[in-house]
Amino acid sequence: MADSNQTDSGSFEDPLENYDGPNFDDPVEQALHEKTVESIQAQPMTCIEASTSVRETMKLMVGRQIACVLVQEDGKLVGIFGDRDVLDKVCLEYDDVIDGPIRAVMTANPVFVHQHDSTAKVLSIMAVSGLRHVPVIDADQRPIGIVSPQRMTQFLSHYLA
Repeated sequence: MADSNQTDSGSFEDPLENYDGPNFDDPVEQALHEKTVESIQAQPMTCIEASTSVRETMKLMVGRQIACVLVQEDGKLVGIFGDRDVLDKVCLEYDDVIDGPIRAVMTANPVFVHQHDSTAKVLSIMAVSGLRHVPVIDADQRPIGIVSPQRMTQFLSHYLA
């Protein structure tokens, strides 16, 4: 059976050599395709250690007026704790968990993106998974930012006509 990528002379012809990229009629569509997560303002962010108490974490969130914090151990992302976790995991068990470590009530192993992933990827994660905050990590699993609905909206607004 002959290879479909061979010419009559037997030499290989790369099918992607003459590939034309997609044409975009919409600047938002083009930005989602071409721009990376590092194009979105992902700072500031707040990181805490997994051993931090729930009480300290909630005080920090209130004091900084933020909806979530990234949780790390040994500098690597291990979880995320946000206002939904407060409602789902802390409110009803308040007395039992308030002085315990945040690792007990955080969302462990959160969905994340890398700084070089496409903006379409992070938007898709937010839309399909219903996540409001998506951590951004580097190649060593260290948190370097977070994408929020406000930050995504700000990014997209630059490309709206």
